[in-house]
Amino acid sequence: MINAEGLTKFYGTQCAVDNISLNIRRGEIVGLLGPNGAGKTTTLRMLTGFLMPSSGSIRIKDIDIDENPLKVKGLIGYLPESAPLYNEMLAYDYLKYVAEIRGIEKGHIESRLKYVADLCGINEAMHKPIGTLSKGYKQRVGLAHAMIDDPEILILDEPTSGLDPNQIVEIRDIIREIGKEKTVILSTHILSEAEATCDRIIIINRGRIVADEGIDTIKGRMGKELLVNVSLKNALFEDVREVLSAVSGVTGITQNGVDPGILKLVVHCGSGRDLREEIYKEIKKQTWILMEFYYEVETLEKVFRDLTREN
Repeated sequence: MINAEGLTKFYGTQCAVDNISLNIRRGEIVGLLGPNGAGKTTTLRMLTGFLMPSSGSIRIKDIDIDENPLKVKGLIGYLPESAPLYNEMLAYDYLKYVAEIRGIEKGHIESRLKYVADLCGINEAMHKPIGTLSKGYKQRVGLAHAMIDDPEILILDEPTSGLDPNQIVEIRDIIREIGKEKTVILSTHILSEAEATCDRIIIINRGRIVADEGIDTIKGRMGKELLVNVSLKNALFEDVREVLSAVSGVTGITQNGVDPGILKLVVHCGSGRDLREEIYKEIKKQTWILMEFYYEVETLEKVFRDLTREN
């Protein structure tokens, strides 16, 4: 459905997106997850055709976006983070105006307005000025705008940004309903948002993809791996790795940040067994000084922190 190869975008000498490749299938709800400034919005703008990449290619339904940009844009409904609404217009008049400029036949406009009003839950707001609506209702009008001409693909940039908890749940429900029939890509920096809404998560950090997995795959890992965090003085990473890797059940050892004179490690216990006692005994046999020792269970938050940590 959506294929992007080697997408790169420079702003002057600053690389915002660095050689990203995506393959998104029909009917998926995909979350583009990453910290602020990771390159999510730039990636979405390139996928919609609103921003040209410095290099790389994009094909939507096997149509090259460079060769036929108008046809590709006709397949996509796009909701930017700040929806470009006209506050002085009634929601009904605004959506009718959008329908007209999107080329919907006059005889079909009313039925499309009714459909998106029902879908997005804005019937009671249709004859009110947009400027008088709450942030949540404005976001619903923005979604209705993106859906007005029945696009095959919906691209949403931070769709719940600035909403209160009740509004967030309502927008999530609408997105999941839309996702039953459409391909949806949404960006967010909120883990719970991606977990609650998406089938698959693509994590971006510093303009690069650092993970691309189904949400069920990620959830299947969570809680099954015990992580023992260790901080040592007078220790070299290679020596510690050699000693602790010999403990039965340890599946990996990674360095976890740098403090002057202190070696910070994470010991992965993939068996799910609590290996703290065995690990502690091995440490005590050495000349290392133990500064910190605690464990945690793998969570989505932990996966996200590890993948987006700046080395």
